[in-house]
Amino acid sequence: MALHPLPALVEQLATQPIIFIGGKGGVGKTTTAAALASYYANHGKKTLIVSTDPAHSLGDVLNVPLKNQKTAVTSCLDAIELNPDVIVDEHFAQVERTITSYANPDMMPKIREHLRLSKSAPGAQEAAMLESMCQHLVAAADAGYEHVIFDTAPTGHTLRLLVLPEMMGAWTDGLLAQQRRQAKLRSVANHLGNYEPHNNKNDLANPFAANKTDRWEQAVSVLEKRKQLFRQAGLLLHDRTQTAIVLVMTADVLPLAETKRAIAQLEDSKLMPAAIVINQLIEPTQSDAFWRHRAERQQQLMQDIEQSFPKYPLYPIYLQQTDVRGTVALGALLRPVLK
Repeated sequence: MALHPLPALVEQLATQPIIFIGGKGGVGKTTTAAALASYYANHGKKTLIVSTDPAHSLGDVLNVPLKNQKTAVTSCLDAIELNPDVIVDEHFAQVERTITSYANPDMMPKIREHLRLSKSAPGAQEAAMLESMCQHLVAAADAGYEHVIFDTAPTGHTLRLLVLPEMMGAWTDGLLAQQRRQAKLRSVANHLGNYEPHNNKNDLANPFAANKTDRWEQAVSVLEKRKQLFRQAGLLLHDRTQTAIVLVMTADVLPLAETKRAIAQLEDSKLMPAAIVINQLIEPTQSDAFWRHRAERQQQLMQDIEQSFPKYPLYPIYLQQTDVRGTVALGALLRPVLK
């Protein structure tokens, strides 16, 4: 498949409310994501860009200090750098509030210690980041955004985030099933223990039963909300009219190999990429011998790239003389037509 001019990428993604930008570390994911967000915002489309990469550089590229809450970059562009530490703290604080509503107060010191240690458990940050990401993803349309663009961490992390909603939904289903079994057993036990013939005041025999039931229902309600959140996010991710996944690479051997693996995994998960951006290309006409050799090497690899990804549109971004920073420069990056 031949290379497409960059404006065609903007047009292809113009009707996509949700755009994920992924790829190997150091290939220009943040610049590509910020360029798309800036272009749409500069053309009057309300846009949110969210960085899920713990090693944030989105604020540096946009030339604006960012934090874990929305920051208005321009009148049409908001940006967030999700902070894993803040999100984990908020996530576990919510868990503690939920447990406190029905746990024995004497158990809370031990529970708090367990929760504190759980913050460092493998997967804790990913689970908390996923829930935050899903919240932004699901709430974006209600907030009036025409585009929400995710600047993600390197490929492996991105793939885990994309398939986690389904896994977390199944895990939550298991917890809910266990809660229902326990509730049924408690109901039977309470009925047998409190039943008195010709007595219609069973609630008075166990004044704490109703309160305990309410607490369990609160816990189940929290799980049901999480299940619904993950379900909505999963449906959005698998809906090609809603979500586009764009992979960024450079014309080098290692990014090519990683992009092949990423596409294979995405296809296995039925998450087809929408496009591939080849970044940092060098113009073929070079007077300097070193740069001429680099350009020739890239052209050879471009043939491999075109043969490797015949099903996907390929978009080139050429190496710039200076760093591209700020919404004006970023938006302009997508304007030139391929020479």
